[in-house]
Amino acid sequence: MVRANPRACRTDLDALIDAAENAADIASVRAWYAYVAAVGRDAAIANSYTAAEAKRLLAGESPVRIWREKHGMTQRALAAAAIPAGYLSETESGKNPGSVAAYRALAMVLTVPMEDLVGDE
Repeated sequence: MVRANPRACRTDLDALIDAAENAADIASVRAWYAYVAAVGRDAAIANSYTAAEAKRLLAGESPVRIWREKHGMTQRALAAAAIPAGYLSETESGKNPGSVAAYRALAMVLTVPMEDLVGDE
C-alpha cells in the first residue's frame, strides 16, 4: 500500500482551493462587465453600493433601507408605491422577513434586482 505524503496532499488541496477561488473571482468580473454592457457604466455604478453603504450592509443594516435611502425615498413614499407602511417598517427592522411578492414590488419601485434587497439571513 502506498501512503500519500500529507504535506503534498495539503499543497494539492490548497492549489485546488486557490484555483476555485480564482475561477469564482473571474466569473464575478465577467458578470460585472456583462452587466455594465447591458445597462451602461453610469447606471451600473448608480446601482452599486458605495463603500459607506457596503459597510452599513456588512454591519447588518437592512438592504431595503439602504436602497430606499440611496434613491432618496422616505418609508412613506416607498410604502405608498409598493407595500403597506407597517409591513415595510417591519421588513426594514427585521421583525418581518418579507414575502417574495413584497420584495418583488419593492424591487420594481427601487429599480434593483430583487436579490439585492434580500439580506444574507
